[in-house]
Amino acid sequence: MLQPLTTPEEVDQFLKDHPQAAVFKAGTCHKTMQGFGVIETFLQRYELPIGFIRVVDWRPASNHVAEMTGITHHSPQFILFQNGQPQYEVNNWDITPEALAPVFSQHVPQRSGAAQLATDDNVEPYRQLMRAYLDGQLSDWAFQDQYVTMFRDDASLRSQREFDLLSRLFGDPDAYHGGLHQLGAPQDRGDLKARVQDVLDQLG
Repeated sequence: MLQPLTTPEEVDQFLKDHPQAAVFKAGTCHKTMQGFGVIETFLQRYELPIGFIRVVDWRPASNHVAEMTGITHHSPQFILFQNGQPQYEVNNWDITPEALAPVFSQHVPQRSGAAQLATDDNVEPYRQLMRAYLDGQLSDWAFQDQYVTMFRDDASLRSQREFDLLSRLFGDPDAYHGGLHQLGAPQDRGDLKARVQDVLDQLG
């Protein structure tokens, strides 16, 4: 259901093999993680092959999609295809449940049962950072700084559950992109060590 598209030829073959499919362009920051998390919730209930393009790494494939569709490139970007022709697109922060719900319900067949989408991305870097903090290797401020930077630069294809858990500690980095000082003190949201332990436990 989830297939990397690294070249223009792979894009063409993917769309040929799947009369109905979508292409997801992955960018370089947490917007990709959030957008894909939204899509993942629909893929649990709807049958839709997804080809994904990591734009920085597979630029020719991304450019090919833009050229063949006439759709201006964005990342993240979701484009629904029918018989090789684009039917719908949504970009960046507009990739929301509200935007996708009518598209999936009207155009994409439902699954007979719920499914889980497996990706190659993992949360181990977050686990390691949280363990280092809980072991006393990092101060509150150092942990907050490193965690927020890691989260902001995370363009992984994650489930909605993982995104919700990882964003629980400090929220949306775009809300304080002018500087971490706008985030406030690490303990402003309650006991930080307890909250970190809770997230770590739920990540498993």
